[in-house]
Amino acid sequence: MKPMKLAFAGVLALLLSTGAVQAEEMIKPFVLADNQGADMATAVSSAKQKLTDAGFEIVGEYSPYANATIMVVTNDTLKNTAAKTDYGVFGAAQRVTFYNTGDNVQVAYTNPVYLAHAYRLDGDLAAVAAQLEGALGKQQTYGSKKGLSKDDLRDYQYKWLMPYFYDRLSLADYNSYQDAVNGVEASIAAGKGGVKPVYRIDLPGQEVSVFGVNILGNSGDTECAGDQYIMERIDFKEIKSLGHLPYEIVVKGKKAYALRAEFRIAISFPDLSMMGSNSFASIMCAPSAIEAALTRAAGGKMGGDEW
Repeated sequence: MKPMKLAFAGVLALLLSTGAVQAEEMIKPFVLADNQGADMATAVSSAKQKLTDAGFEIVGEYSPYANATIMVVTNDTLKNTAAKTDYGVFGAAQRVTFYNTGDNVQVAYTNPVYLAHAYRLDGDLAAVAAQLEGALGKQQTYGSKKGLSKDDLRDYQYKWLMPYFYDRLSLADYNSYQDAVNGVEASIAAGKGGVKPVYRIDLPGQEVSVFGVNILGNSGDTECAGDQYIMERIDFKEIKSLGHLPYEIVVKGKKAYALRAEFRIAISFPDLSMMGSNSFASIMCAPSAIEAALTRAAGGKMGGDEW
């Protein structure tokens, strides 16, 4: 082979190998940790002990519907990383989930690396992912056929004209951070918006808190905001994406905020089709219903509410 051809072949080989090395990792939203025996209480109790031993704080637990349990955990790494960026508090919690199929209990958790990029955190939470894997195991990642790159996650938009992470809902205004925290906590405790409390996390050294709520969907304009209503329609695959729940209300300074449902749902179900069965069309009423539920749960008012 002539020298020029040899040189070209060498350059081509180098480019191809470099491209392979630089190929972006595709990240999926959830991790299946294990399949255990069909006793939910045993699976949950065992996970609690393992998570506590691994340094996680369990801040909430609830059952949104039959055969499903969701546990919410945090630790200092999650809270400190969340505190570094604007609205990073949405990434302060990870969810560990349990779904009884009848034959076994699927134990799964949210992928910290996926959420770190989706919520634009300063860091990838790989250390937290390793802690969860060490505590609970890791069989596979799931929730998207191909996954998303970190760049796509950090600028995520489901479709044109759909909201981004920074397109948040403003739910309520207060006179101070303490008034806002007290007001949100009281409204949630009173069941306004048809919600129940699940957890609260406060960020260190900041006037920022996040509340997780179970949306019941038990009133007229919030019916299709309900956790069960939504998940019955879109969480239809064999391995359940329970870590989508619960929804969050954030208090930052004097205001209460939430992520827009179109973003919040799509980031958990990035492969969900726009039309057809088990699609966004099947929950078309959900965004406005979720806004109504979270607004009232934050102590705010929707049009037509009594003042």
